[in-house]
Amino acid sequence: MIQTDYVLLMARYNAWQNNQLRDALTGVDDAVLTTDRGAFFGTILRTLSHLLWGDAIWMSRLTDAVCSPDVPGAQSVSYTSSGPDWALRRQLMDQQIIDWAHSVTQANLGGEESWYSGATQRDMVQPRWLCVTHMFNHQTHHRGQVSQMLHAAGLTPPVSDIIFMPKDF
Repeated sequence: MIQTDYVLLMARYNAWQNNQLRDALTGVDDAVLTTDRGAFFGTILRTLSHLLWGDAIWMSRLTDAVCSPDVPGAQSVSYTSSGPDWALRRQLMDQQIIDWAHSVTQANLGGEESWYSGATQRDMVQPRWLCVTHMFNHQTHHRGQVSQMLHAAGLTPPVSDIIFMPKDF
């Protein structure tokens, strides 16, 4: 089972990574964000939108907050409409994840999480610590795709090595 320190570390890492992405994408033309680059979700914006949607759905499951996305999973790539829309919503979500991470106790990580999965069309039950681990792994996986697309677009991807994360972030 994971520990609460891991949850805090990964929440900080997620926010650091997304902050770097916001900086890298500031002022970038929407055409760069919406050009199909052959990734799983096609474009930078669609991938970032799906990732934000995924965080919102997991936060709705793991917390008492009412933050469930207003679109189903099949439409997760249209959860945000533009780079600035993504940047604002991403910053709010990152703060929500950090606030939640600060409140997580070892007891919170125990037990099971139950939900209906639109992806599998069935009820799911998994250990809560595994769901938390999955949320952070999902973030890292798709940000890796975004880094490759940024590189292909001639932009510099953010530094992603967790060992280089500033201690005060």
